[in-house]
Amino acid sequence: MKKKLPIGIQSFSKLRREDCLYVDKTEDIYRMISTGGGIYFLSRPRRFGKSLLISTLDELFRGQKELFEGLYIYDKWDWTQQHPVIRLDFGSIANHTTEALINSLSDFVREMATKYGVVIEKLELPDKFAELIKKIAQSTGKQVVILIDEYDKPIIDHLSNHEVLNTNKQTLHSFYSVLKAADKNIRFLLLTGVSKFSGLSVFSALNNPNDITLNWKYASICGYTQEELEKYFTDYLDEVADYGNISRDELLNKIKFWYNGYSWDGKTSVYNPFSTLSFLDNKRFGNYWFRTGTPTFLIEILKRRNQIKSVLVPVTVGMNAFESYDPVNIGELPLLFQTGYLTIKHIEQPFEYTQFTLGIPNQEVKEAFLEYLLNAYSYYPTEQIQPLTFNMQQQIHNGDISGLEQNLQLLLAHIPNNLHIQKEAYYHSLFLLLMKVLGFDIQGEISTNVGRIDAVWRQTQLTVVAEIKYHFRKNIDTLLNDAISQIHDRKYYEPYLDQKVMLMAIAFTGKKVKCMLERVN
Repeated sequence: MKKKLPIGIQSFSKLRREDCLYVDKTEDIYRMISTGGGIYFLSRPRRFGKSLLISTLDELFRGQKELFEGLYIYDKWDWTQQHPVIRLDFGSIANHTTEALINSLSDFVREMATKYGVVIEKLELPDKFAELIKKIAQSTGKQVVILIDEYDKPIIDHLSNHEVLNTNKQTLHSFYSVLKAADKNIRFLLLTGVSKFSGLSVFSALNNPNDITLNWKYASICGYTQEELEKYFTDYLDEVADYGNISRDELLNKIKFWYNGYSWDGKTSVYNPFSTLSFLDNKRFGNYWFRTGTPTFLIEILKRRNQIKSVLVPVTVGMNAFESYDPVNIGELPLLFQTGYLTIKHIEQPFEYTQFTLGIPNQEVKEAFLEYLLNAYSYYPTEQIQPLTFNMQQQIHNGDISGLEQNLQLLLAHIPNNLHIQKEAYYHSLFLLLMKVLGFDIQGEISTNVGRIDAVWRQTQLTVVAEIKYHFRKNIDTLLNDAISQIHDRKYYEPYLDQKVMLMAIAFTGKKVKCMLERVN
């Protein structure tokens, strides 16, 4: 009888006791605990197994030997050495106001004190936390293990509300600052979160915690490798292959296309665990991870700064892109990486002057995120985008100018008048997004010896060379003629004549749009 899929289960104890599948990560855990240094930080996107990792460490340090039978660590761990554990999950801590954050953390300290039979006498929150750690260590005679999950949630939840963000940040700064003084009473400390934010005392005051986010030794500590997928889920893979009437190899290629592709070292690639489990359960490809949390704040930042090219084409960044950030002024690239919408595709010169190439990890993120962005720019209903873009794809391939213009007009018609932006860059971004959703690989603003092409959109059998013109008052036919003439005069299409080439001129005046399509060969 096959084991149950652990969908949504973040408790290691529940997972093991209810005979669910567990992909054994205890070798990574053993390496982390036994390799010197007791203070660690790990960043991973939401729904990627961070909470299960925390739960596993909780049970391990409390000596729950029976839960680990059959796992890598079982015969390597000293089960006689048990430690008191302070486990703080910010997912269960209120943070809608700073007062609520302080009260909720105070309640947590009080509950932990009751659990370990100690009395807290201090009044201020940081002092209470420091007293809790000290008294638990004294009463048990053991150093304390501290596990903090989603340490940055009170900040992440308020990236669009700087007032609450800043006061929450100050509260967390004071709360975390006591950990340095408590160092002698701490056996092991792990913080997990999405981003590495500055100004929280965690990274400046904790004797340089070991940030293992990009460490190759822990590249697969969360998520499933290809080997793990095929080893642990073989019964489910066979069942889905039979259900879909396809071969196992074909199924594995499709699952890889949809849910693999995340990497933190540029070499080891892992599957999104939540989406993979959901697919195996539903036997249907879909955007499971994306649906669990709409990244409204992220969309708004990208739109406000008009910086969507970072999700359309691979970008190269240096090591500084992964250091701590000011949450008020965080750049879109670090935010996209930390939240899981970009991942490391390649690392150049790993020893010095390291360069990281970032790109969208897989089809799930690409399809859902780009459609959501297109909705944010055009206000066109998300659920209607796929049918619309399918029609437009056919119209481009068939040279159907009339149909294409009608659908472009539909997109523009949904933009509210008070939000209509009278800038060519806005329309340029909108149509780069549109063509990416249509399945074209984007090469934006290509420099040539005679000028700069607005965009080149490539598919296997077709290259579209485009020029976009916008003017709020200028005659639209004049704009259209200027666009197509510029392509011809500067021969933008010449580098692409090894395959079919389509020239596309697009002109806007306000919400009015016209286009022209020409085949070159």
